[in-house]
Amino acid sequence: MRLTNSKAMRDADGHAIHVLGVPSTLLMTNAAKNIASAAMELMGTNKNAVVFCGSGNNGGDGVSAAAYLLRRGVGVRCFLVGERAKMTPDCAEMERRLVELGGALENFDPADQRIKKIAGDAGVIIDALFGIGLNSELKGKSLAAVKLINETSTAVVSADIASGVEADTGRILGEAVRADITVTFSMAKIGHFAEPGCTCCGRLRVADIGIPAEALANAATNVHAVMLEDLSLPIRQRVSHKGDYGKLTIIGGSAGLTGAPVLCAMAAARSGAGLVSIGVPDSIYALTAGRLLEPMPFSLDDRGNGRISISALPVILEKLDSGDVGVIGCGLSRSEEISELVRLIIQMSTKQLVIDADGLNALGDDPQLIRSAQKPPVLTPHEGEFKRLGGLLSGDRIADARIFAKTRECVLVLKGHRTVCAFPDGEVYIMSAGNPGMAKGGSGDVLAGMIGAFLGQLSLKQAVITACAVHASAGDLCASRLGEYGMLPQDMIEAIPEITKSMTR
Repeated sequence: MRLTNSKAMRDADGHAIHVLGVPSTLLMTNAAKNIASAAMELMGTNKNAVVFCGSGNNGGDGVSAAAYLLRRGVGVRCFLVGERAKMTPDCAEMERRLVELGGALENFDPADQRIKKIAGDAGVIIDALFGIGLNSELKGKSLAAVKLINETSTAVVSADIASGVEADTGRILGEAVRADITVTFSMAKIGHFAEPGCTCCGRLRVADIGIPAEALANAATNVHAVMLEDLSLPIRQRVSHKGDYGKLTIIGGSAGLTGAPVLCAMAAARSGAGLVSIGVPDSIYALTAGRLLEPMPFSLDDRGNGRISISALPVILEKLDSGDVGVIGCGLSRSEEISELVRLIIQMSTKQLVIDADGLNALGDDPQLIRSAQKPPVLTPHEGEFKRLGGLLSGDRIADARIFAKTRECVLVLKGHRTVCAFPDGEVYIMSAGNPGMAKGGSGDVLAGMIGAFLGQLSLKQAVITACAVHASAGDLCASRLGEYGMLPQDMIEAIPEITKSMTR
């Protein structure tokens, strides 16, 4: 799903109204119907609604929704949080219609404790304080209204985006409404999917409010939300062999970190790789080999200290050269020698590489090293590793990831609740799945193996996106079955086949 931003959406609105002649009040009325419909769904048998409105057109959507509910016998209290003198013409028109029906747009007084009780006793609250144009921190009455909404246990519908979430970045501007349903208009926005704003949106509904396709033609950005149902895996050819599905070489492991490369290898095998080879230090070879059946382990010189020695470089390059893809870093540990080894592999290997965990720590803040790889490497940091790589942490994960991928000429998989995949061409993909149960040691090793496996079967961009989507969905499947506390990375590996089977068509 392609996402839009606030400017592109405003431009589309303007084109529909001023060029194509669509009445702005018609768009507002259509938006209100969808908001009210969601509100009636949430309120159940308690037919009372409270609407908090700003003075802009988002507030107008809320006032119009109040009128819609009033016509259907719902008890409505509607509060203006903004300044009446700053009301847009369309918002003022919706107030006129509400008054005609016997309703009222009351001034919000944050000191009036009765409003909190009214909101707490209602069946639903409609949040129409701000739309997608908000770009500064909440304060004054607006902040008080958001806090009031969040302090109730009443279900909440947000109009367009939860107030307090920046639509273009997902940043929370001081505090944001925690909605149960967000009804957005025409197209989903970046802030609906990007961290941390995505946690405030609840269930997202994209409503068609009558903006013609012609007006929306240029509204899409190069940011996408990834839904598993939008992806597919090809049916395998009846006449084929293991070499057709990629030869993956994993280099990792060290004394005390023996599980990481095993998880990586098993995840790769479960993700359809034709052949998986795994190189580990001599000291842990027997232990590793005893835990694997399908992946093929081989030993690398470690000079007896439990970490792969730089003397193993010729064997590593030979193994990588005989395959298609390499995954470097899972459980490698850290040392000056390991850092030098990883740097030489990146500079000398001709194969597609995935760099994870201690492989990333070996890179440091060296953009030129990343650019020196013969194929754009796939880097898979969490935020701490991203910072050590020289990545920005501005609060705009999408922009930060895009800048890093473009300037380093690499593929960035920035892990998190909503993992972000950024490519050198500027395209960014946000995963729509994932949960806190995945925040356990080993989950990243699983993802690295999956990316490596899919790189041997699909195009670069398709492989990375697919691996991240399957990984997140496998995590959600485990959470639903085992709970977020009890699920383990190895459970996610076992869930991969169920996910990929559903995608094969």
